[in-house]
Amino acid sequence: MSVALWVVVPYIALTIFVVGHVWRWRVDQFGWTTRTTQVLESRLLRLGSPLFHLGAFAAIGGHVLGLLVPKSLTEAVGVDEHLYHLVSVSAGTVAGLMVVAGLGLLLTRRLTSPRVRRTTTRADKVLFAVIAATIALGMSATVGQNLLGGGYDYRATIAVWFRGVLTFHPDPGLMAGVPLIFQLHALSAWVLAAIWPFTRLVHVWSAPIAYLWRPYVVYRRRAPLGVRR
Repeated sequence: MSVALWVVVPYIALTIFVVGHVWRWRVDQFGWTTRTTQVLESRLLRLGSPLFHLGAFAAIGGHVLGLLVPKSLTEAVGVDEHLYHLVSVSAGTVAGLMVVAGLGLLLTRRLTSPRVRRTTTRADKVLFAVIAATIALGMSATVGQNLLGGGYDYRATIAVWFRGVLTFHPDPGLMAGVPLIFQLHALSAWVLAAIWPFTRLVHVWSAPIAYLWRPYVVYRRRAPLGVRR
């Protein structure tokens, strides 16, 4: 069971993630979009979307730092365990609350606006359920275990196991003693990775980054008809 959960499941999810994106790009380029519903309702979207996206970016950045940067490296630059724990918990809690608030507003918008609700597909419903579960488990681990509880140093176990998965040397034994809430959060993240290519999340890879360096466009006001004559 340990090998199945912490070796087989991650590689199945990663395989679906990669192959699914290739398949989606080849057969459904016109569907490679957010399927925005801004024209149907924008009041809740104007507040919920920035909250959700900014919180998600902050949470992803925290996960990258915690999982991919070894503990020995942060200690080498003068960040001890106490300081790391303080920054991680405080920043993670703020980011989590932003994601929760943003997702709550977006889901409320989906449920209360008939026009937006009619555009919600089955894939959207599955995606929202998985995202909500992942966020709830992550917040429970951050707030319940690390903020209000006794704390848990995931960098000594989960982070090492995760880097082992990426380098094809996974050690499932590292996850044996991990608290259940962290295990469930990790499994929900793999489920999210597996369904990613088949949902609107593919728009993440189409962010208009090129807008940052493309030439600007000059707009000129048209003169009134009398002046042109």
